[in-house]
Amino acid sequence: MIPWAWWALYLMKSDNPAEIAQRLAALREEHRDLDEAIARLMQDPWQDQLMLRRMKKRKLKLKDWIGQLESKLIPDLDA
Repeated sequence: MIPWAWWALYLMKSDNPAEIAQRLAALREEHRDLDEAIARLMQDPWQDQLMLRRMKKRKLKLKDWIGQLESKLIPDLDA
């Protein structure tokens, strides 16, 4: 199992809005940090392509988790 996959599974189990908001803040911060790191790495002419690809995949996974948690904060409305 991928090391961070256990955290993703735990992340989706909580229904407490305060916990979800706290996790969202942490994920958004990590996403922002990765974005900055990717930008710095792309400026280097001798960039590590494998590292860059892994960072971009991680950033996309974070974006997916953020979207899932944001959808949990939207209340279900009966039609």
